[in-house]
Amino acid sequence: MLLKSMTAVVTGCLQGIGKATLELFAQSGATVFACCQNEDETFNFFIQQLADKYQTEIIPLYFDLQDSEAIKQAALTIQKTRRPIDILANIAGANFDANFQMVTLEQLQKTFTINFFSQIAFTQYIARSMLRQKKGSIINISSISALDGNPGQLAYASAKAAWTAATKTLSAELAPQGVRVNAVAPGVISTAMTESLPPAVMERQMARCELGRPGLPEEVAQTILWLASDLSSYTTGQVIRIDGGIG
Repeated sequence: MLLKSMTAVVTGCLQGIGKATLELFAQSGATVFACCQNEDETFNFFIQQLADKYQTEIIPLYFDLQDSEAIKQAALTIQKTRRPIDILANIAGANFDANFQMVTLEQLQKTFTINFFSQIAFTQYIARSMLRQKKGSIINISSISALDGNPGQLAYASAKAAWTAATKTLSAELAPQGVRVNAVAPGVISTAMTESLPPAVMERQMARCELGRPGLPEEVAQTILWLASDLSSYTTGQVIRIDGGIG
């Protein structure tokens, strides 16, 4: 198992890419701190089944990424277990689409808070364990919107572009201490976020996609797994597109 005896922290586990990553990490032998915004009985049942199926431990943590004190308390809860943290996957995100002339300052601030500021703060806390043991892998979720731009996604693309820049900067800072930092940039992935896209937008995106279909959350999770594992031990500072050939 690729992640046997490792401990991972994954945000955004309730659905989509985060949930797929949680499942794949558990299947690969990791103990996982599964972070979500709100407690959900269905999710609690899911992680119990997952833990039983793969004979591993999954610890749910519920906190709001717009609440700096809640972020700190969640990180302290993890630290108090005294488990060395090997992997951090920053997957939680939110999208508020609006054209440039319509986007509000409130939307910009909320998008950056959830997608960037809060997760930088959380990473500062979690990375301390990695720096003490001089090893670890941090994986951030960017987007092809951050690399290519996308009409109507000024706030989201800008926040994800900030993650892209931060990934490269953190890699340069932390690599000498044995901590690798990479990002993945998904394209159109079949999640709740893309289900709300107008048909015309989806058709336009698929016309640009060489594989001609949306990706699956599991297909993104597989790349995250590779970056989390020792199979990518010489990979850091990279932003890997998972987009079916959009370009």
